[in-house]
Amino acid sequence: MATDLPTQVLQAVGNASSLPLMSIDAFPGVESLVLKGALDSLSSREMVVYKTIDREEAVLTDEAQSIVNDGSHEAKVYEAVCGALGGLKISELPKLVGANTAKVGQGKALKEGWIKKDGDKLVKKARGIDLAASIKDLTRDQLRTISQTHTHPDPKVVTDLKKRKLVTMKKRISFQLDKGPKFALAVVREETDLTADMIASGAWKTQKFKPYNFAALGPNASSGALHPLNKVRTEFRNIFFEMGFTEMSTDRFVESGFWNFDALYVPQQHPARDLQDTFYISDPVAADPPRDDVTGAPLTEYWNNVREVHQEGKYGSLGYRYPWKEAESLRLVLRTHTTAVSAAMLHRLAKNPGPARYFSIDRVFRNETVDATHLAEFHQVEGVIADYNLTLGDLIGFMRAFFGKMGVHQLRFKPAYNPYTEPSMEIFGYHEGLGKWVEIGNSGMFRPEMLEAMGLPKDMRVHGWGLSLERPTMIRYKVSNIRELLGHKVDLGFVEANAAVRLDRE
Repeated sequence: MATDLPTQVLQAVGNASSLPLMSIDAFPGVESLVLKGALDSLSSREMVVYKTIDREEAVLTDEAQSIVNDGSHEAKVYEAVCGALGGLKISELPKLVGANTAKVGQGKALKEGWIKKDGDKLVKKARGIDLAASIKDLTRDQLRTISQTHTHPDPKVVTDLKKRKLVTMKKRISFQLDKGPKFALAVVREETDLTADMIASGAWKTQKFKPYNFAALGPNASSGALHPLNKVRTEFRNIFFEMGFTEMSTDRFVESGFWNFDALYVPQQHPARDLQDTFYISDPVAADPPRDDVTGAPLTEYWNNVREVHQEGKYGSLGYRYPWKEAESLRLVLRTHTTAVSAAMLHRLAKNPGPARYFSIDRVFRNETVDATHLAEFHQVEGVIADYNLTLGDLIGFMRAFFGKMGVHQLRFKPAYNPYTEPSMEIFGYHEGLGKWVEIGNSGMFRPEMLEAMGLPKDMRVHGWGLSLERPTMIRYKVSNIRELLGHKVDLGFVEANAAVRLDRE
């Protein structure tokens, strides 16, 4: 039917007693998408004009169709009561009409006043007057009207039937058809190309040509697109480079407990090292003792310094006073933060101490319960500044400058605890859209126990701070569920359609 549908449309419009013509009447069995294709073809030739009409129609459920055929639940209950001399026992009703009909119909029949209870029996009665053997089955009549017209004059009736799950609403697309400026009863074939034969024979003089549509857009070119996380990551990198930072290499997803925890002065009994928080590698289980990444020589002195800081205390610190275990320090983990990378970079800086600024943006892994705001892997944005005689005031001032470049100018700082920084601060920014203060990062000054064990000078201080990459991305792209931003549920259309953002602009 689809091949000659345009001709059928033209004939239907031409033979219509009145216009406009409704497609639902003229082509009841044709799918709306198929009909729209034919109408678009005719509309482009100006042979017909049409208007799309969307409306919701009530459609009967299987239960409703059975009511149309056999009567409503309440009518069946009433008939069963009428058929029993002297009344019908309530316990016998399900056996006669079925459990569901008895449950639904009994209450409805009582409400309508067709029957009433008499002890353990049901008898026919209505306001003290015996009813005739027949009743008006209103539910059946309403459903019949809907099945014939797909609607009902009283919207309250449809609402009540929806609550009883007797009808469902279905979207119906129809078209209003009328004649166009170039209407004809048959589709005239239009040529699309001027050929040499037409010119030679002169046929081009009488031939009808399809006009060029200079406003038509070509098909979208298939191309790659940067993920929103990469777009925001690029913006962060630009901010760091603008402020004189050097990017750290973060290609080691697997770290030893030494670099991930011990070098950062995290005790071996800390909750962060439990199985429910950290992913441990099963094969191989342990790493080799740390070595110099340039010469390959064992870092024996640094290893001993870290052990002594934890176990006995050193560099003015009392330490944690527990038996530090080498095996625990060598266990392999999926890194829980990129601060492990910062620790290795600061140890390398100790060979030639001097002012330095480092940053990294990469994945970290936590044994988290996945929900709308948490994933087992996410990205951490981290920066460190090493210089002589730095103070907490310098850190606060830098934070204001750094977050100001992201468009966040209202900041608050709250004291916090981190094993490897003291003092430590949580950073809160005022979110204009949400109208409240939101935690946007964590920061602090690395502890002397951590820095002096590496060999850094006593008067050198190091600022450190970090935040997630996902949270600002979700805010900028208005994503409420992190699983729609990263993972198998990501919509590729969302990735392709969203442009880059400027963090300092709303």
